This record gives sequence, C-alpha cells and structure tokens, in this order.
Amino acid sequence: MANSDLAKWYVIRTYSAYETLVKKNLESMIALHGLEDQIFDIVIPTEEDIVEKNGKRKVVERKKFPGYVYIKLIYSEHIGYFVRQIRGVSGFVGPEGKALPLTTDEVKRIGLEKITAADFHIEVGDNVRIASGPLETFLATVEEIYPDKQKVKVIVQMFGRQTPVELEFNQIEKLSN
Repeated sequence: MANSDLAKWYVIRTYSAYETLVKKNLESMIALHGLEDQIFDIVIPTEEDIVEKNGKRKVVERKKFPGYVYIKLIYSEHIGYFVRQIRGVSGFVGPEGKALPLTTDEVKRIGLEKITAADFHIEVGDNVRIASGPLETFLATVEEIYPDKQKVKVIVQMFGRQTPVELEFNQIEKLSN
C-alpha cells in the first residue's frame, strides 16, 4: 500500500483572505522539511461566476469556501504541529480544533479529487442530476463529454428552454433507470 493511500483530506481554517498565502507557505514548509511523503495535496476550491458590471458580462473565479484550505495528508501530531505553525492558519476544522478527516462523500461533493475517465461511467444521452453548483438538483441530459478537461456538456430545461451547460465530472450523478 502506497503512503498516499493512507492519506486523508482535512480542512484548515485560515484568516480571511489568507488562503493563497497559507497554500504557498505550506508548499514551502513541505519542501524545506522533506514532507512530500506525508503531505500530498493542497487545494483551495474555486468556481467560476458570471458578474455583470457596466453592462458587460465577465467570468470571475471565486473561492467556494473563503477562509478554508483543504489538505491531503497522513495525520500525526508532528505534521499537525507543523501545519498549525504556518502564518495565517488558525487551526484544523474538527471538535475542539482537533483534525477531523473528511468522509469520502464530502470529498466527492466538494470535488477535491478528480474523477478519471476510467471511473466515469456516464455516456452521451444519459439522464443525470446536477449534484453541485448553482443548478444543483436540476435534471439534465448529457450531450458531449470532454475527458481531457474532465467536463461534460449537458442540456438543462430552464425557463421553458433547453440550455447547454458545461459541468465538471464530479458535479453530476447518473440517474438510475
């Protein structure tokens, strides 16, 4: 069993607007202390949002969970201590500040791990339910699949019209027939 198979996802609470700095500082700490075999990934989940300003539409990237950074690691008191010492970190999310790993369902819902094309069992024409994002719970039909981008184009019935929407693999669930 590889070390990364033992790793779990944890949530770190950060000071407001410190997420990117915390990620950079964590990456520096990992390199400095040789912790690549214990800390495997650091993610700040983002989503695209369409903003209209002065009559022009613009796509902006927003943090899904401001004030939080997600980290995949093999937890020990030693690693927990290093992480808590990073500037901008106020602690782990969990009871009384103790690190509590996310469940597999939470990891999937948040979209922390990418779904490979081999694990993706949805085909063009399949009916799906949108599991996350602004169109959550909407039903749709898969029109195109882009395995290289880990995205699908679905058709959603909105306001009496069929609207094409591009989503990530982890944002949809196949409806059972």
